[in-house]
Amino acid sequence: MKNILIINAHQFYEGISTGKLNNSVAEVIQQEMEQRGFNVKQTYIEQGYDINEEVEKHLWADVLITQSPVYWFGAPWIYKKYLDEVFTAGMMQGTFLDGDGRTRSDPGKQYGTGGKMQGKQHMLSLTWNAPKEAFDDHDQILLEGKSVDDVMTCYTASYKFCGAEVLPSFSCFDVLKNPDIDGDLARLKQQLAKAFD
Repeated sequence: MKNILIINAHQFYEGISTGKLNNSVAEVIQQEMEQRGFNVKQTYIEQGYDINEEVEKHLWADVLITQSPVYWFGAPWIYKKYLDEVFTAGMMQGTFLDGDGRTRSDPGKQYGTGGKMQGKQHMLSLTWNAPKEAFDDHDQILLEGKSVDDVMTCYTASYKFCGAEVLPSFSCFDVLKNPDIDGDLARLKQQLAKAFD
């Protein structure tokens, strides 16, 4: 039996983002993973957390999925704060990594190879106002051909730096102007089945 930690990074904004969709997606992830026999733990960042307990949850988990809205092309600031606090604690405790992989005697070794989280997997699940067409298209002015995973590297790199495998992200697109929530949740279930069956 495997263990999964679902990190809900939603941050409430009255009239803009109440969290209903993010909570629904997090619930679907929980249900789908429980059906696959996973033990599930959750952290809802906005409700508060204990840093050392979050380090222990990361060590316990085989799979870590972050469910987050995208605000201004990134996760809410509370998620960055969470990463800074939890990963710094894991570094200081020596549980997430053993340096950056390089040593003074071998400074040419690859940067980012000192992680201790090998065998773990991390996935981002996101909700966007941006339409799917804004990504992976060099004719799009704003993102100039970047993928969702390119745009969100600043969040997944922490996991990869610590040795975890980063899985392709999942996105609900255009959730304010042209939502297809039923279609999105069906795609999410398919992606989870492909990754974890």
